[in-house]
Amino acid sequence: MRTALVTRMDNDGDVLLAGPAIRAVAAMDRVVLLVSPSGEQAARLLPGVSDVYVWPCPWTGFDPPAVDRRGVETLVDALALERLGAAIVLTSYHQSPLPMALLLRMAGIKNIAANCEDYPGALLDLRHHAGPGHEVERALDLVEAAGYSLPDGDDGSLRIKNILPVVEEGPYVVVHPGASVPARTASPDHWAVTVKALTADGHRVLVTGAADERALTAEVAGSNGVDLGGRTSYRRLAAILKTAQAVVVGNTGPAHLAAAVNTPVVSLFAPVVPAARWAPWRVPSVVLGDQYAPCRDSRARVCPVPGHPCLDQVSPDEVVVAVRKLIEEVAT
Repeated sequence: MRTALVTRMDNDGDVLLAGPAIRAVAAMDRVVLLVSPSGEQAARLLPGVSDVYVWPCPWTGFDPPAVDRRGVETLVDALALERLGAAIVLTSYHQSPLPMALLLRMAGIKNIAANCEDYPGALLDLRHHAGPGHEVERALDLVEAAGYSLPDGDDGSLRIKNILPVVEEGPYVVVHPGASVPARTASPDHWAVTVKALTADGHRVLVTGAADERALTAEVAGSNGVDLGGRTSYRRLAAILKTAQAVVVGNTGPAHLAAAVNTPVVSLFAPVVPAARWAPWRVPSVVLGDQYAPCRDSRARVCPVPGHPCLDQVSPDEVVVAVRKLIEEVAT
């Protein structure tokens, strides 16, 4: 069997969205997946991946490392030893695949494919122009152009493997207030009021977050929610999300992790990036937030509008109604 390299150099949520395209490649070839450190947790849970390479990429992420010649040469040499028969470079719609394509060409890889608007010179064998759809669709469109397709019975939804057994007894709702980009989530005060509203509606609320978000989760949980900040590994978080009745979250990785375990999502989605590209994929969901706010399509990391109105003006009652709707929808 031929070995194909797939690259997705971004965060865990981005890697999860690459999952359906990776499964399409894996239906024909052995897949080696190359990711950034910030995407490794998700990479190791994706079905269809035979091996994972992790490399600190200097052109993606919010705090990219400096370019290191020795690190580049080490990566090129390692990939050359894999004797790869093809490579698929997956990127977001606003990213260029050409820096990665150059390194792959240096590793001797032929048959390199990517979505690319820029002139690629000799760097790509397939320069594809994807449509304007969701990030999952753009990745699937590329691999299909390269000759891969999902196997029969695979509906293209997000999936992960090796899910832990039940770690929290239900019923409960998860609130995940943090995000790596502040503009893509509501303010702590807004989340705290939302937790109060959900508990007043009769829900047990678990508040989740990373180790560096403990202060945030403690503030948001208050005396109403159960604070799990810093107490969940990525696999444990997946298990908690899987058992939840619904997840309330901003536009951040755990929204896609919830979709990957088929849990309904209430998405407080700031329009700094388009919901049409990044909303929860193929899972019952409700998107809240003013999608026509002045920050629309700005890709701002910090809200440029005082008061963060696109999300902080979402009424907690709207969240409560959305959670009820999704729970009822799944129950029927």
